[in-house]
Amino acid sequence: MSQSSAQARGRFALLICTVVERIQSLGWVLAPPMMRIALALPFFRSGLTRWDGFLSISPATLYLFENQFKLHIFGGAYGFPAPDMVALVVAIAEVTLPVLLVLGIATRFVALALLIMTGVIQLVFPDGWANFHLYWASLAVGIMALGAGPLSLDRVITGWLCPREFRR
Repeated sequence: MSQSSAQARGRFALLICTVVERIQSLGWVLAPPMMRIALALPFFRSGLTRWDGFLSISPATLYLFENQFKLHIFGGAYGFPAPDMVALVVAIAEVTLPVLLVLGIATRFVALALLIMTGVIQLVFPDGWANFHLYWASLAVGIMALGAGPLSLDRVITGWLCPREFRR
């Protein structure tokens, strides 16, 4: 191989590496907020249907938790304990957690809470895994791993609270 072709190959490799690095940098900035929004939307939309006005849970939501929603565990279907209380907690969580997630506040904790909710939803709707729950769980785990990213309030908060070696 001639020296000029080796130099051309080296320049081409450098160009490829530079482009890959820039794509990766763009992904590190854009992926976390996009994942946060993608996970927040289905939960927030569901949360909006739970209310019949300000601080008033809809009768349909109460009916669902009291009569329709069952936990499918070990081959049996079991009702929720304290269904009215569970309905209230779910209604509050489905509105507040997505808002926190989009803003990037307590992101890893919110993602963990939504992962747990997804697990419970899987127990209520066991056939939804392939269409919805796997997608939601994957987003939640990805957010738990990557964190909120640079476009978040978590970045500001961790700058104040955490020593430099704990920041990501």
